[in-house]
Amino acid sequence: MKKLTTFLLVFLCTGIFYAQNTNSFALKLDHMALSVKDLDRSVAFYTTVLKLTEITNLTRKEGIRWVSLGDGKELHLVSTIKEPVIVNKAVHLAFKSANFDALVKALKAAHITYSDWPGKLDTITVRADGIKQIYIQDPDGYWIEINSAEQH
Repeated sequence: MKKLTTFLLVFLCTGIFYAQNTNSFALKLDHMALSVKDLDRSVAFYTTVLKLTEITNLTRKEGIRWVSLGDGKELHLVSTIKEPVIVNKAVHLAFKSANFDALVKALKAAHITYSDWPGKLDTITVRADGIKQIYIQDPDGYWIEINSAEQH
């Protein structure tokens, strides 16, 4: 009986130890990278229109610039790949705005067109949960969703 108890105890402890290590790594988003044609134009869009901050490109490679997405997340803009990129609206970046209406007003003032999900210009989608959404495109045609989730 003592051997059985010892065996069960060792087996149980091994099982608990193994279960704790089955997810020995936890992934967290670090950065996203976009292939762009005109690096300066793309950086200007993200820093001027979306008011993001350019940060140091730690790779120090030519043709790559980094923009902060906040919370330690980054957007890497890469102009070194010359093959064309084809994207659709389902492939998009999404940002939350603490003042959605002011952002829409700023886009209008900058003559940046926006649309709802189906593509109707100057239209705001209101999701079933009350969150407002619009979609814009950067200079390379990448889709960007901006929503009011930060306000809720």
